Amino acid sequence: MEAVIIAPAVIAILFIGLPWLIFHYVTRWKQIGSLTGEDEKLLDELHFTARRLEDRLNTIERIVSADHPDWKLSSQAAMPEALDYEITRRN
Repeated sequence: MEAVIIAPAVIAILFIGLPWLIFHYVTRWKQIGSLTGEDEKLLDELHFTARRLEDRLNTIERIVSADHPDWKLSSQAAMPEALDYEITRRN
């Protein structure tokens, strides 16, 4: 009597329950793995803000170097690793 109940339960679990569980979580993983429209908008705003801040910093550096031409030399002497740093833009 127990074999009559256990066998269909095991078959149902293996052929219906397990694939359903796997497909469910694969679908969830694919939905979560992509960027939403809000995420893309936020990234665009952050990129725009970073560009504006970089432009402001470059403007300040130009103004200070015009007033004091040797200010960068003294700041780079304090930080020798700054000489090896190169800024590359991807966009």
